[in-house]
Amino acid sequence: MTEPDAVDLIHLEDADGNRCIVRVTGRYQPGVLPGHDILRAGVLAHADFVDVRLELFLFQQDLDDWQRELARLSPGAYASIGGDRGVSLAFYLHEDRSLSVTVDDPDRLTAALSLRPQHTWMAEHHRRLEQVREAWPSEVVETAPMAYEWDPSSRC
Repeated sequence: MTEPDAVDLIHLEDADGNRCIVRVTGRYQPGVLPGHDILRAGVLAHADFVDVRLELFLFQQDLDDWQRELARLSPGAYASIGGDRGVSLAFYLHEDRSLSVTVDDPDRLTAALSLRPQHTWMAEHHRRLEQVREAWPSEVVETAPMAYEWDPSSRC
């Protein structure tokens, strides 16, 4: 079975050339429990003053959390992806619908940029999330703490 092409989970870009992209490139350890369901992604953040390229690892729970946070995101609120185990991204939606994006790598840098994405970006990102899940569905279940097996209902 061949690996799917890369899928942009997050793709925010504005007319000024500022952008933040989280591109899922594949499974971290395909065919190996428990790393099979962990996804490898590249983070690109670009503005006049910064050009950041980082690696991010996403658990299935991260995708679930992103879906919930994206659905609740409203002016004056935050959404985030990543977490306390490395690279993370935080999105703050302003009243004027612009976004402040903070990319944090605790070992190297924190960069903040402002974006004015198209008004349809939220619906587009729900579709992007579904594309990632279709390309790399969860195929592993945790049967007990730190005990994993293949999900019998998966296609692997």
